[in-house]
Amino acid sequence: MKTITPSEAAGLLNTLEDRFEKNKQRHTGIKWENVNAKLLKMPEKLISLKAMEDTGGEPDVIGYDAATGEYIFCDCSAETPEGRRNVCYDREALDARKEHKPWHNAFDLAKEIGVEILDENQYRELQKLGKFDAKTSSWIATPADVRKLGGAMFADFRYGRVFIYHNGAQSYYGVRGFRGLLRV
Repeated sequence: MKTITPSEAAGLLNTLEDRFEKNKQRHTGIKWENVNAKLLKMPEKLISLKAMEDTGGEPDVIGYDAATGEYIFCDCSAETPEGRRNVCYDREALDARKEHKPWHNAFDLAKEIGVEILDENQYRELQKLGKFDAKTSSWIATPADVRKLGGAMFADFRYGRVFIYHNGAQSYYGVRGFRGLLRV
């Protein structure tokens, strides 16, 4: 199991607080003190947030789920996180590639980090908080009927709007990765 040292946790919490304060439009009505208190009780979530940060995700609070009492963190880097690019969609796609395999796949990497990949609705909601993926794209959770046929979906922001596309799940590009969502 991965761990986080007290020094790493303190540094991460400082980074998260700074980002939280600089981007208040992402989490109107949410107080950092409440988020911080919850994070201090959940070190496993700090490990996931550190992995999000270390791979270039710049995680920030984007909401609060009153039904579950969870704060919602999401990758808010301007472009898809650099440390999670060049990946195909899932393990099935990776295993199906006979040559020129990418270094990883989005779903296994998300699981290792401890996050979920955004679905189409979550991606569209994120875009209401800023303009993300203007030069890159992000894999998004794909409906089973599309995936069963060999496809996978990705999204980006171009020409002032969100576009949802499809590609073969085996494909991978230097500018395509994925954004993660973490509930705390």
